[in-house]
Amino acid sequence: MPLQIFNTTHRTIDEARLVEAVRLVVSEEGGAVGAIEAVYCGNKLIRRINRDFLGHDYATDTITFGYNEGGEVEGEFYISLDVIDSNAKRFGVSFDAELLRVTIHSALHLMGHDDETDELRAAMSRREDWYMERFRP
Repeated sequence: MPLQIFNTTHRTIDEARLVEAVRLVVSEEGGAVGAIEAVYCGNKLIRRINRDFLGHDYATDTITFGYNEGGEVEGEFYISLDVIDSNAKRFGVSFDAELLRVTIHSALHLMGHDDETDELRAAMSRREDWYMERFRP
């Protein structure tokens, strides 16, 4: 099964660019794309997933579930376009740039990167920056 994008909102997103970003991250990090589902949704869905699977009753930018057991990279991630919109305004960046960054962040999680500590978060942020540079015009 290939990489699939699902947009459950009415907002238009550049799906081709997001697919390219996920494929780039997986490839550069030494993997091969298997069955990956990327779901771009609103706060209602991501809050329910966060509550039901992680025990946190709030909306977040992304939740990633990796199912890798050797071979190809498999998993799914959910990204709230509502949170992306809020964070883009808060950080003073465009919606598209924030969406790309969080998609890269989610792909890095699929590749086994973690952000549980300050040190790991800083390392992951550097990887995100490196990939973001690859997409600058």
